[in-house]
Amino acid sequence: MHVAVACLSVWLIAIAPFGTAAPPKPPDYLIIDTHIDAPYRLYKTPTDLSIASAEGQFDYPRAIAGGLGTAFMSIFIPPDVDAAGNGLPLAHRLIDLVDDTVRANPDKFVQATCPNDAVVARQRGLVGLAMGMENGGPIGANLEHLRQLHSRGVRYIGLAHSRANVLADSSYDTEKKHGGLTQAGRAMVREMNLLGIMVDVSHLSDDAFWNVLSESSTPVIASHSSMRHFIPGFERNLDDRMVAAIVEDGGVVQINVGSSFLTAAARQYETGLMTAVKAELVARNLAPDSPDVKTFVTRYRTENPYPFATIDDVIDHIDHVVKIGGINGVGIGSDFDGVGDTLPTGLKSVADYPNLINGLRERGYSRRAVRKIMGENLLRTWRTVERFASEHGTRPRCTL
Repeated sequence: MHVAVACLSVWLIAIAPFGTAAPPKPPDYLIIDTHIDAPYRLYKTPTDLSIASAEGQFDYPRAIAGGLGTAFMSIFIPPDVDAAGNGLPLAHRLIDLVDDTVRANPDKFVQATCPNDAVVARQRGLVGLAMGMENGGPIGANLEHLRQLHSRGVRYIGLAHSRANVLADSSYDTEKKHGGLTQAGRAMVREMNLLGIMVDVSHLSDDAFWNVLSESSTPVIASHSSMRHFIPGFERNLDDRMVAAIVEDGGVVQINVGSSFLTAAARQYETGLMTAVKAELVARNLAPDSPDVKTFVTRYRTENPYPFATIDDVIDHIDHVVKIGGINGVGIGSDFDGVGDTLPTGLKSVADYPNLINGLRERGYSRRAVRKIMGENLLRTWRTVERFASEHGTRPRCTL
């Protein structure tokens, strides 16, 4: 989810304030979060991620407090930008922002371009910044663009976002015009396999999902998706057959912790808010980014308090994946900085991973199981994808 007209309810929600006390330092887990939208936040509002911030949900002090090892920075391309032909320049600009952050703070951050980087960064006390692209539409049929992005450190790509593009249909499309992947999308999946780029199925339509699994020679990930079981009919989440197929192939489902991905109550709330906002836009002839709309949303949420999920709800989704596919198929793709003030109680930023770890332990998960959930499962899949590429001629490109 992001700042996009297609996702008005999320775009219009205010950022949660940073004011809670830092939780205790977690045990020495290698925490890998596969979806944090800090680059787009930096693009919209320049800030210094090396110091504590009152904005957003990711910065260095909070990452250290939470024990974060490596964060996949989302290279997010809004569908409108892609449709206007400006997606590729934006992708490179967002990558520049990640590179600039690392370059300015070598004592705090390091770019992670292979699984070993994530391990070594943790050993050295650095926060690894890997990159995943959300919305591969700007690449289109030009695989040279894909190779350029790989050379700059992009290690997973989600083929679509909230609208169909030249590669695939989106789960949010009311009309699935492609019927799944296009030929360009299929070619891109094959080339991603050869380069060692993980294929991300989050946001794809059901047909596109199954097309990806039939086309890919390597395991896939869902970088930030939760379970449709808890919100029937919500196609953006994965159904049980999808989860089983991902895990059976050696992939991993990274749970999105936005409340509207976790509970039917929060999803219904956001649907109601979106309906109310659209009515306000029409009634007053307002632009989606009008300050009057933000005022309307603030009043709406004051009069109708948001039904925040809890850490127990997050763990329910983790439990569900484990029930279907076992302990090796689940991880965390929080969507921090991408879902605004919709995060669960007790899990409001990267500082709060220890609360999730404690919740998992209280639910009965062993330390070994928690290590798998918090990062080792993703690391295994990443290594498998990298190994396939190396066997087909693409040598791993590591930073450390």
